[in-house]
Amino acid sequence: MLQKTKEEEPKKQLPMSMENHKMTVMPLPKGRNSSIQAFIPACDSTGNDGDNNNITKNLPFSKHLHFDVCKCNTTWLKPTTSPFPTQRGCNAVDPFANPHDRNYDQWIIQHPSALENFKEIVASSKGKSIVMFLDYDGTLSPIVDNPDRAFMDDEMRDAVREVASCFPTAIVTGRSRDKVYKFVKLEELYYAGSHGMDIQGPKKGPKFAKIKEKAVVLFQPASKFLPLIREVYKLLVERTKSTPGAKVENNKFCLSVHFRCVDPQKWSSLAEQVNAIIKEYPNLRLTRGRKVLEIRPIIRWDKGKALEFLLESLGFADLHSVFPIYIGDDQSDEDAFKVLQHRRQGAGILVSKSPKETGASYSLREPAEVMKFLHGLVESNKVTVN
Repeated sequence: MLQKTKEEEPKKQLPMSMENHKMTVMPLPKGRNSSIQAFIPACDSTGNDGDNNNITKNLPFSKHLHFDVCKCNTTWLKPTTSPFPTQRGCNAVDPFANPHDRNYDQWIIQHPSALENFKEIVASSKGKSIVMFLDYDGTLSPIVDNPDRAFMDDEMRDAVREVASCFPTAIVTGRSRDKVYKFVKLEELYYAGSHGMDIQGPKKGPKFAKIKEKAVVLFQPASKFLPLIREVYKLLVERTKSTPGAKVENNKFCLSVHFRCVDPQKWSSLAEQVNAIIKEYPNLRLTRGRKVLEIRPIIRWDKGKALEFLLESLGFADLHSVFPIYIGDDQSDEDAFKVLQHRRQGAGILVSKSPKETGASYSLREPAEVMKFLHGLVESNKVTVN
């Protein structure tokens, strides 16, 4: 078992780079660490790691991690029709489909396509300010074997640029802020790296907020953990050398151990190696994403807290005046979906081709559909403005 320790709450005196912005930090319930079994996915000879509800629904994580996800109440955003073409309808279940397809068809009824229900989403945002939150890997770029080559294509970049010209837009990712900026290459965005522990405002001033001439870091609640993160990074690199395909990534305020290219038969031993290191550091915690183990400081901060921070920083303290849209594909995005669900506003959209337990209201199958959705928002905004 990982050693139990109290999570630290970030200090409320936060450095800001924008003028006249109010901000509060809401405390979250105390959490606990989990056993190593939670990080070892069931796998078969094909290497499927179980990116499905069979893995997530039994994880014994604390609620503030939101790994014990719950079904979303979507009564406040009901399905309707849309002109967008999609690969699969969501209004009927085919009794002759194979079990996997039937499971997906049943799941899509509860988490309908954001494209097919586009008009309803836009209608729900009427009279409110849309704020966009986008994960990176698996959302704006495809999942690839080498995380250093998860490039965004020019067409997707153009779509994000257009959205950012219409609405405040933030990239919220587990990657380091510097690395994801090199992938995205757009100065007009907000960037929240390291699962929201490293937030920076736009380098190019948007029309939505007043910022100083030079970009200044908004919030780095885990700064004091940097020496510890560097120390553990070196240990992980050294200890995982014996596992072919394992890759340790330094995301500045958190670490990732990727096992996508590791022999499935060695996943358990790799997880045990990582756990053996992390259990010696009570100020760190271990979580799991899509074929990746994540090491983060024990502080009360995640993607959901980053979403709340950015909304406050942008001046949207009034729940009735804003419509946040969060699109993501990984387990860490559930923290943001949970926040939207609790606030009963906006739209959480999960990117997935397979059924997963999620707090998202809607779904998209892949980055290509994300791009269609973004284009749709831009076109809808043009109609509204005109």
